[in-house]
Amino acid sequence: MNIKSFFKNTIALGLVIGTLSSCDKEEIIPSTELPSEIQTYISTHFPNNPIIQSIKDRDGLKKSYDITLEGSFVLEFDNKNKITEIDGISKLPDSVIPQSLREYVTTNYPLNFITDWELDDNNQQIELDNTLELEFTISGEFLKIDN
Repeated sequence: MNIKSFFKNTIALGLVIGTLSSCDKEEIIPSTELPSEIQTYISTHFPNNPIIQSIKDRDGLKKSYDITLEGSFVLEFDNKNKITEIDGISKLPDSVIPQSLREYVTTNYPLNFITDWELDDNNQQIELDNTLELEFTISGEFLKIDN
């Protein structure tokens, strides 16, 4: 490979990497620009926790939203405006946790409460105030302690 060819390939590779990395973009937006489904979710489940910051995150063709609420709650919504994660330092509202998960915690950890909840393609995870992490199926069946 000659030097001219090497430089052309290096420049081409740099352009490809630059183009791909420029697809990731985070933008702070006013809460009024949030999709109505997200606004409704927040007003329903967190009526006493105003929005502090809303971030629209673009990753290629997908977009998601990260919302920080007063009271130290952070909510993540996917590209379909569905909630996928809630992080907090205090007890999450019962209305955001599936009933089967709440019942499991009440039965097995009566002195603890749920501070975090996450949904992925295969499972749900919760974290308790004692930092114990529990994993469940999508339908809410207990799988394991995940530490």
